[in-house]
Amino acid sequence: MSERPFREALIDLDAVTANVRSLVERLGGTRAMAVVKADAYGHGAVPVARAALAGGADWLGTADLGEAFELRAAGIDAPILAWLHDPGADFAPAIAADIDLGLSAEAQLHRAAEAARGAGAPATVHLKIDTGLSRNGVQPGEWADAVAAAVELERAGLLRVRGVFSHLANTSAESDAAQLAEFERALAVAADAGLTPEVRHIASTAAALTRPDARYDLVRLGIACYGIPPFGDGTTSAELRLVPVMTLRGRVAAVRRIAAGDGVSYGHTWRAERATTLALVPLGYADGVPRQASGRGEVLLNGARRPVVGRIAMDQFLVDVGDDAVEVGDEVVLFGDPATGAPSADDWGVAADTIGYEIVTRIGPRVPRGYLGGV
Repeated sequence: MSERPFREALIDLDAVTANVRSLVERLGGTRAMAVVKADAYGHGAVPVARAALAGGADWLGTADLGEAFELRAAGIDAPILAWLHDPGADFAPAIAADIDLGLSAEAQLHRAAEAARGAGAPATVHLKIDTGLSRNGVQPGEWADAVAAAVELERAGLLRVRGVFSHLANTSAESDAAQLAEFERALAVAADAGLTPEVRHIASTAAALTRPDARYDLVRLGIACYGIPPFGDGTTSAELRLVPVMTLRGRVAAVRRIAAGDGVSYGHTWRAERATTLALVPLGYADGVPRQASGRGEVLLNGARRPVVGRIAMDQFLVDVGDDAVEVGDEVVLFGDPATGAPSADDWGVAADTIGYEIVTRIGPRVPRGYLGGV
């Protein structure tokens, strides 16, 4: 029998399904897109996509076309939207693979139309309006021209404008309201020009849960699918009826007793105030454990939360277990479900001055993924 990996990110696919189902039940009939970009936030795009669809997601969302092609290659035939494109991206393979294109500029509309001519089939597109996030999307002053171009290309049989969308900044209720008003203006321009999109969408997880007026025809569910709250205000996963999907764990690689005054790790930023026992954990910033959490993060080891001491290195870090017993091979949980006593990804986000999204997404390829449940 093989031993459990030295380090592992354990992914509970049944939790994905349960989270999506719980979220969908709160949407009042609005369709849901499960966002599986960035390898499903580090959880594994293909297995997570299948689990999300089993939970009631209607669509899948990816940032780029390569991520969408991975899903199609795995035999997933649900609607997929990809919205961030290399300036030289060839849209013809996306048309052939029945992948919807999120487009943010009139020039992209014309490039999609040219690909459609070559493919002999129309490109299915969602036209994005920038309502105030100031990233991608057609700027309001250029929206009427982009809509006019889309109408012309749709009438020529080169495009199907399936959606109009945007993205909220989640700054405040007032900011969201201003963006929704801008979105309404953009929708009115599109309707007056003759566009009849099947789906209008602007809400990601936070707005989907808190603003029914932002749900429209489709919402994009991201971080909540993975059991991590989207608000950054201390709301817990349990309060949202969500279960964290990823448990990052390893095994103690070495144990040593040190004397009072002994320094620990690079720069000796921490010295023992008394004789104590240290446990070496074989994960580091090469695996995505944030160096910024040095001296601030905690782990679950032998039933108790233990502090990270000294600097987190590329491959390893140390925790202080005091006078408690610890042995090589004991399990160490960096983060997982707080219901088990483990720190959460958000706890590590606080320790590293970042957010739980980044903590799970940055877990690197050296950490094997193990899967529980699924379809």
